[in-house]
Amino acid sequence: MASKVLVIGGGAAGLLAAGFAAQNGAQVSLLERNNILGKKIRITGKGRCNITNACELSEFINNYPGNGKFLYSALYQFSNYDVINFFHSLGVQTKEERGRRIFPVSDDADQVADALVKFVKQQQVQICLNTLVENVLVNQNRSFKVVTNRGNFVADRVIIATGGLSYPKTGSTGDGYQFAKQLGHNIVTPFPALVALRTKETWVKELSGLTLRNVTVSVTNGKEIHQEFGEMQFAHFGLTGPTILTLSRQAAIWLNAGAQVDLTIDLKPALDEKTLDLRLQRDFQKYSRKQFKNGLIDLLPSSLIPVIIELSKISPELPINQITKEARIKLVSLLKALPFSITKTLPTSTAIVTAGGVDVGEINPKTMESKLIPGLYFAGEVIDIDGVTGGFNLQAAFSTGYLAGINASKV
Repeated sequence: MASKVLVIGGGAAGLLAAGFAAQNGAQVSLLERNNILGKKIRITGKGRCNITNACELSEFINNYPGNGKFLYSALYQFSNYDVINFFHSLGVQTKEERGRRIFPVSDDADQVADALVKFVKQQQVQICLNTLVENVLVNQNRSFKVVTNRGNFVADRVIIATGGLSYPKTGSTGDGYQFAKQLGHNIVTPFPALVALRTKETWVKELSGLTLRNVTVSVTNGKEIHQEFGEMQFAHFGLTGPTILTLSRQAAIWLNAGAQVDLTIDLKPALDEKTLDLRLQRDFQKYSRKQFKNGLIDLLPSSLIPVIIELSKISPELPINQITKEARIKLVSLLKALPFSITKTLPTSTAIVTAGGVDVGEINPKTMESKLIPGLYFAGEVIDIDGVTGGFNLQAAFSTGYLAGINASKV
């Protein structure tokens, strides 16, 4: 007799779980609080959907600062190449971009979400939209009763795939944490990962929208230091962009611990201070008869020049041939370490992914089944796992969803 499986949450993990559980012979119902499935998928990657990453599986674990080792079995049972082939089978062709990121050729996240919806429908999953789960209860016979705004559901197995706290408008409101906690699970306090940072410096709003490429960004709490090379962007509130998002997890941990968090940007990481000074001398010689404000046009983006001039404390009207060696050396130091004080992260609701969640020590990594409640499974961001940008978080959702689905369907 086919087992009855209830999947709570129609995002990336829930859709995979529901589809593969049904494909494996289970009678599956998918409960989704929104009026459409895959709502968060449809906005990922700025609407393009970074499905996964093509790096070697041996490298994958290192891209999950949040409990990467827990994902070892999931990633090997449903790998990045399995994900790519799976989407190809659904008619979604893919392409590889910078950083080995995998996107649909169409650059259309809706195509990815629609393909997953088609998949679960093909497997004859019962889809229940606008269905808000209020409680998950265990019956005496170890079956489950799931209480919703549209009545009660009974099942042999339940898969919780409700996401974290990021983008609550997509349905990720932390409900899964409450269900897990009520069932006896420990919840590692959620906090934002992959989130923009607020700065004490208010002049950043003058540069809002400016993107800097090939820079090195460093964060420190005075003891530890973490660095990322790549792209970042100024915003009216502070800093964002890939390097900032990757470093934000560590910044959030330090801020939560009450530490002072400082950040610097090396605007010219390819040049050491001596080489940069020689470059600056050549530019100053070239523009020796001009004012300082006109002497950096070959070195920096135009919108950044007034800020650098102000921070250098060199008069913008000063003739370049009157700038002292001492002032020039200080300018070099500024270009190599443009300083910021981080005051806080943006709210978790704005984060791309939430760190924290259901304690991985209470979940079987080979099946995604709870070690505390037989028949209860977890998948996706509701678990205390999180990765860096580049397709790693969706891959984790797909892999854990697959594992939960095929194991929950076993009689």
